[in-house]
Amino acid sequence: MSPQSITRKPLLKVLLGDRNVNSVDIREIRFAPGQQTTRHLHPCTVVGYIAEGTAVLEIEGQPPQTLPAGSAFHEPAGTVIADFRNASDSEPLTFIAFYLLDGDQPLITML
Repeated sequence: MSPQSITRKPLLKVLLGDRNVNSVDIREIRFAPGQQTTRHLHPCTVVGYIAEGTAVLEIEGQPPQTLPAGSAFHEPAGTVIADFRNASDSEPLTFIAFYLLDGDQPLITML
């Protein structure tokens, strides 16, 4: 494969500020049709990629974002996530979450 055939498509750029990240926990997460989380937050920064389906992400105080397959997203550490759900009542949602950890931290805190 020649270098000319490599494509790099920017998906997301996030400034993390002054955070210490010493490990990354990567999870494939599947939601059934219509499944959603309740209000929650992450003690660590989370970045993710929608592999299949469409998600709705609402960070408290901001308008909801619709994230189709191929989209990337960011959930800032310590910020309330008002809604994260599968936008479809008939198709599954699969996304990959990258938890940027500083030591031994929980991945999620339900509110």
